[in-house]
Amino acid sequence: MSLLSRMTAPAARHDVARLMATLLASPPHQDVRPAAPKLLPGTGGALPERTAPLPTGPTGLGTSAARIAAGRKDVAGRKDDAGRKDVGGAAVPDLYCPPALRVDQALADEVNARLVAWAEEIGLYAGRLDRVRAADFGRLMMLAHPDTDDPDRLLAAAKCALAEWATDDYYCDDETMGSAPALLGAQLGVAYAAVDPAHPPLRYLPAVEKAMRDDPVRTALRTGFAHLSRYADPSQLARLHHELAVLFVGYGQEGSWRTQGRMPAVWEYLAHRQINSFLPCIAMTDMVGGYALPAAEYADPRVRRAVTMASTAATLVNDLYSMAKERHSASVEFNLPTVIAEEERCSPREAVERSAAIHDELVRTFETEAAALALAGSPQLRRFLAGVWAWLGGNRAWHSGSPRYTSPTS
Repeated sequence: MSLLSRMTAPAARHDVARLMATLLASPPHQDVRPAAPKLLPGTGGALPERTAPLPTGPTGLGTSAARIAAGRKDVAGRKDDAGRKDVGGAAVPDLYCPPALRVDQALADEVNARLVAWAEEIGLYAGRLDRVRAADFGRLMMLAHPDTDDPDRLLAAAKCALAEWATDDYYCDDETMGSAPALLGAQLGVAYAAVDPAHPPLRYLPAVEKAMRDDPVRTALRTGFAHLSRYADPSQLARLHHELAVLFVGYGQEGSWRTQGRMPAVWEYLAHRQINSFLPCIAMTDMVGGYALPAAEYADPRVRRAVTMASTAATLVNDLYSMAKERHSASVEFNLPTVIAEEERCSPREAVERSAAIHDELVRTFETEAAALALAGSPQLRRFLAGVWAWLGGNRAWHSGSPRYTSPTS
């Protein structure tokens, strides 16, 4: 089913979904007073009184289309009416997820072309640039960040995202690109110095510089984050450094499973997916959008809970769509359906359905808690949560169409 068909399909009919749609649809600077949602059991009672105007929805060049799309009732979270997507024989179930809020293929193409040119310039994915081009990371940025039309901001986010993917491919997952579990910890330690620079005595600086220049992944991390620094303040960059360090812990955890030759328990894998996730990408939402979420609000445990649930859900979309590619891998691959099938001794189809149910529970919980937080928080928090909601829809739309996941050879 086309994107237009998905956007005009019936929506979930419940108060929280309608509230999220209202929050996302608000024109700039308008004080919207939606009815408070009925909280789900166990969410702590009534919402607090709102003492300040609610934050605005997406703003900036070209975002009127996003607001119009968001204003439709069907932007509320719902089962994705694209139907079951067959990816190389692995059927991805309907998922409870918003639709993408903006489709601008010309913008996606421009960002993607600039990204591929940058990768070629620094030697990243040498000899495999056709796959980078086909994966269309520019489209992911266009879909996931509908509150900006600035190709350079989107390119900055795309560079950071591709650098993180490359770290995974080169060091963790792809033996054809030199990954080896025994080297993983050492490689990640040096890679982190590319974004949060090491400060040794002067006599050792030339060696550090050589290490940064000689490895395309480190070069990608260094130059990608340098580009983003044009749009991020020091506290935002410190936030992103933290999320990247946590991501690298997740990479190391997966490497230990490979070294041990064991499959993790489901609970352990889900905890892993909270740290080995899209959170560094989602954490850039305000940087790309051109505003700054206060550090105290980002660190608030309630906000942290909601945002990490959303990032885990987004990463489980990756698990579901990457199954077909991973079937052709020579090494053991870890995704939620595989882990569930191993632990619960169920069929692959049942494991996929149970994985989709976990995804849906996370998205529904985020939807509920983000709506409550948006009513009580700052304008920047409301815009950030709306951006995370948009990220969920854009992420799913990209995964469903990117050859990185729909082609076994990507």
